Amino acid sequence: MRKRIAIYPGTFDPFTNGHLDLVVRGLRIFDEVIVALAPSLKKNPLFSVEERISLIERSLTKYDRVKHEVFEGLLVDYVKEKNGIAIIRGLRAVSDFEYELQMALMNRRLLSEIETVFMMPSEEYSFLTATIVKEIASLGGCVKRLVPLPVEKALKEKFKRLKERNCR
Repeated sequence: MRKRIAIYPGTFDPFTNGHLDLVVRGLRIFDEVIVALAPSLKKNPLFSVEERISLIERSLTKYDRVKHEVFEGLLVDYVKEKNGIAIIRGLRAVSDFEYELQMALMNRRLLSEIETVFMMPSEEYSFLTATIVKEIASLGGCVKRLVPLPVEKALKEKFKRLKERNCR
């Protein structure tokens, strides 16, 4: 029987507990989940690709059915290359739906055998975005319950270094 592989794409800048929640819940449905990091340099990320992939790796150490990789190009080409059967996308609010629906329909047009699975995050993470996490951390706020421990430490260090650099 064919292994049921799902691809969970994103920029993950940074990887949050909301992302982790969807990975763990995806493992209930799929045999393997690949967290696929899109570099997305247009978004001017806080963390480099190498830092983000390291944070994802350190956040997922106890999940042996999860892989993590960087991908570039069309998502459907990557899914096909990995023998994936589905794309996991999170929907936090109605505002996410319109964009995600457009992307799912376009991906289906490009490769009809790939399904998009929309998952709602757990209620405690339904408000959470990487942008909000970065803003809280940049202002010295506590992100302990919002991100895995390696990400919390990396955010503190990153903003400490940025602050020191700005004071010179």
